[in-house]
Amino acid sequence: MKVAELLSDEEITAQLGEVPGWERRGDALHRDFEFADFTEAFGFMAQVACVAERLFHHPEWSNVWNKVSVAITNHAAGGITDLDFEFAKRLNALVTRSIGD
Repeated sequence: MKVAELLSDEEITAQLGEVPGWERRGDALHRDFEFADFTEAFGFMAQVACVAERLFHHPEWSNVWNKVSVAITNHAAGGITDLDFEFAKRLNALVTRSIGD
C-alpha cells in the first residue's frame, strides 16, 4: 500500500475552503457535528464507519449524546494528506443538517 504524501501548509489552507465546517488542529482536520439526539448521532457514526472502511482510513472520534467530534490525520504519512480531505468531503456529504456549523 502506497503511503499518501503530506500536504504543504499552503495546500491545506487552500483545501480547507472545500470542506465547510472543518478546521486544522495541528496535524489533523477536525470538525464537531451536532444532531437532534443520540440516535441520530449514532446513525451518523455508523455511516462514518462504512466510509472509513471503504477508504481504509479511520478517524479519531468521540460521541457524547447528540455530539460527534471527528479528527482525521494520516498517521503513516505523519500529518494531513489528500486522503484526509477526501474523508472530510464524504462526511460532509453524509450530513444533511448540522447544527454545529
